[in-house]
Amino acid sequence: MASFLDSCLALRSAPFLELDVSARFSSYVRLVRLDRPIGILLLLWPTLWAVWIAADGRPSAHILAVFIIGTVLMRSAGCAVNDYADRDFDRHVARTRERPVTSGAIAPAEALAVAALLSLAALALLVGMNALTWRLAVLAALIAASYPFTKRFFALPQAYLGIAFGFGIPMAFAAIQDGVPAVGWVLLAANVFWAVAYDTEYAMVDRPDDLKIGIRTAAITFGRWDVAAVMLCYGAALALLAVAGWMAGRGPFYLAGLGVAAALAVRHFRLIRSRDPAGCFAAFLNNNWLGAVVFAGLALDYWTS
Repeated sequence: MASFLDSCLALRSAPFLELDVSARFSSYVRLVRLDRPIGILLLLWPTLWAVWIAADGRPSAHILAVFIIGTVLMRSAGCAVNDYADRDFDRHVARTRERPVTSGAIAPAEALAVAALLSLAALALLVGMNALTWRLAVLAALIAASYPFTKRFFALPQAYLGIAFGFGIPMAFAAIQDGVPAVGWVLLAANVFWAVAYDTEYAMVDRPDDLKIGIRTAAITFGRWDVAAVMLCYGAALALLAVAGWMAGRGPFYLAGLGVAAALAVRHFRLIRSRDPAGCFAAFLNNNWLGAVVFAGLALDYWTS
């Protein structure tokens, strides 16, 4: 009996088991992209714009916690669904062929289970909130889950992504004001144009592979006008953000933030005009700072008013 117990203890402490647990954990982290937080940030900034405007610059700690944690959970759930939906396509794209589901590190059913658990956790954050917030949350979950499949038939899936990434905007107004005023929808429209801009930059990196496998992206749809389309979308997004600021009664600090964001967009033109994949990817990543400076200008404007 003692010998059997000694064998079990030795097996439990075996190095290969420790490696397996570590590898599994790493696979789950990669599945939900916690190792690449850029997606969380691109979803978080427009949500915070809406939270600040809806709360007149003074959001409660509870509201902030709900929307920050909810953003992380829903972005992670969306990544798991995306990897499930694209598992047969990702193996043909150099940048994605080692993703956990495609490589076999995580089973497709596991990815769906992770997405479901994360979505339920996000919904649990809304306990006690009004009915409109709940209805919008369910709609947001459906949009996020369906986005990966739009690449099969929709010429501009990046626009659909903009809605999915921006649905925290109407939800923030609903949670704080129990309604979504016009400024909320203007912010959402601005986010759609911004998402088309930055995700087209992202799609420009994968365009050769996407053409081979038949995926639809804005980079393919825009063709040789891709750079011009990206810059026009940045212009539309910034113009709509200016309108939203005017509707919310914002002042010079907010406009200064938009000015810095416009300068960053001009820098993106320099990065993507040659269509070099490294430059396009750098421009995509740089959008974190664009969203951040808009938020910084907005927060400072409220703080000083």
